[in-house]
Amino acid sequence: MSDAPKAIHPRSGHDRRHHARSWWREILEVAVLFVAVGVAHLLATLLGHTDPGPVVLVGLGAALIVGSAVHKRLKTVRPATARRRPGRAPSPPTGGERSGAMTLWRIRMRVVERPGRLAEVAGAFGRLGCNILALHIAPTGSSAITPAGCDALDEFVVEAPTHLTPRVLHDALSEAGGLDVLVVPAQVKDLIDPGIQGLLLAQRVHDDPEQLPQAMAELLRVSEVEWRRPGETVDENAAFNSTMVISVHPERALLLRRPGLPFTPAEAARAAALASAARGARYSGTS
Repeated sequence: MSDAPKAIHPRSGHDRRHHARSWWREILEVAVLFVAVGVAHLLATLLGHTDPGPVVLVGLGAALIVGSAVHKRLKTVRPATARRRPGRAPSPPTGGERSGAMTLWRIRMRVVERPGRLAEVAGAFGRLGCNILALHIAPTGSSAITPAGCDALDEFVVEAPTHLTPRVLHDALSEAGGLDVLVVPAQVKDLIDPGIQGLLLAQRVHDDPEQLPQAMAELLRVSEVEWRRPGETVDENAAFNSTMVISVHPERALLLRRPGLPFTPAEAARAAALASAARGARYSGTS
């Protein structure tokens, strides 16, 4: 004989329904028995005997019959109601649930890189009902490592409920540990991975170096790109890091302006690499 445990299968739905019908059939049989005995006893009483027993038996039997009929009726009505209302009415959305139209924001902040800091920032987004669509983290390039950690620049692209203002986002992220929080409108193209986009644009300017200004504008999300000659002045009243000059060759350079969103060291490196691809194509004899 095998010692392997035997599988015990739970009772199927059909068996459960059959069991329920058998149970109610037994109740009905008992009820009919009570009524029959009560009626018989009542007839005997009418012949001259006095006893409350018949009334009690008849009452119990009638009560069981009525209860069985009501229960069966309710079981018939409930499935029909369920078919008419297949789903539960949705509950009103809370602050953490997405509902209605959403707005895209590009958010940049400086944070101290230490365990748990990113989780706090993500928690702030979650409490506001925001969905993080893209995240890029880069060292600031100028801060030294301290006991508290190393400064890094975090940039998010999020979709947020339309009722959230930049001030609400700024205050919530500052409370979560973000420093120098900057919130600006974003576009769908901001979701493109910068590394992949840089490779595609490098191939474009390699094939046609004249496409460099347009490619640079796409890479850095800028609307103002101008050719400049070395030594020409740049607007000294511009906001910090809102302008950038990229050398293309000894006689020409590109001036980029992006007010409201300062350029980062990582973006400057990408721009220099793209200019190098155009320069190599023009002066290497391969174009």
